[in-house]
Amino acid sequence: MKIKGVIFDLDGTVYRGEELIPGADAAIARLKERGVRVIYLSNKPLQTRDVYAEKLTRLGISTAPDEVVNSSFVMTRYLEKRAPGATVFAIAETPFIEELKRAGFTISEEPDRIAWVIAAFDRTFDYRKLNIAFQAIRRGAHFVATNPDRTCPVEGGEIPDCAGVIAALEAVTEKKVEVIVGKPSPIIIEVALETLGISAAECLLAGDRIETDIRMARQSGMAAALVLSGITTGEMAARSPLKPDFILPSIATLPEMMEAKQLKTLRKKLENG
Repeated sequence: MKIKGVIFDLDGTVYRGEELIPGADAAIARLKERGVRVIYLSNKPLQTRDVYAEKLTRLGISTAPDEVVNSSFVMTRYLEKRAPGATVFAIAETPFIEELKRAGFTISEEPDRIAWVIAAFDRTFDYRKLNIAFQAIRRGAHFVATNPDRTCPVEGGEIPDCAGVIAALEAVTEKKVEVIVGKPSPIIIEVALETLGISAAECLLAGDRIETDIRMARQSGMAAALVLSGITTGEMAARSPLKPDFILPSIATLPEMMEAKQLKTLRKKLENG
């Protein structure tokens, strides 16, 4: 089946920190010229979709907010369906907390009032936040999280991500996180496909993480392209039991790879009559 849409991971795939991956802008422009639908998918809940769209546009890839799906947006939608207007406590940074407020949720630091504790990527995580979440969960609050990533790629290396917050809460409460909405969860891919307006079989996902991007593509029935411009190295890919359809140095060569694949498929059809 012809690939009608591509879902791009952001950190390590389209850019790394404030630096665009070389050739990413030209590759995405070429796909769009061919009529391929494109959206961007990020597990990072540090900013709103508007801010991510502004960043992509600033880096040379013109993007509208509704072309971005990130874990804070998906978490907000998830809670709106299950507990609209609930009182929540988020171990998160200001943009995500403001997003929850705009969606009608009450933010509280009083454990007796908190119905949902949300663990997110939070560079301001401290003992005070840990204790509030601990007390609320011990009193029966739901425990959910935005994303399972251990680290986040930045210029010069990596920094701890949401997995550290989840692990800390699980260790002190002796309770497992109930739901993680970010990659590789089917919750986030459902939102992404709804945004694209196509089926999983018509879609390719390009990302730099085997345990999230490639796993999610495999579980949902998408084609998968692993890029080596972020977290994963060629050695790591060779050792992994999860295999993508393609391994590329970066998304700069993705349009050529897709064209070659589609030409090969066409040749097979012609040969078979």
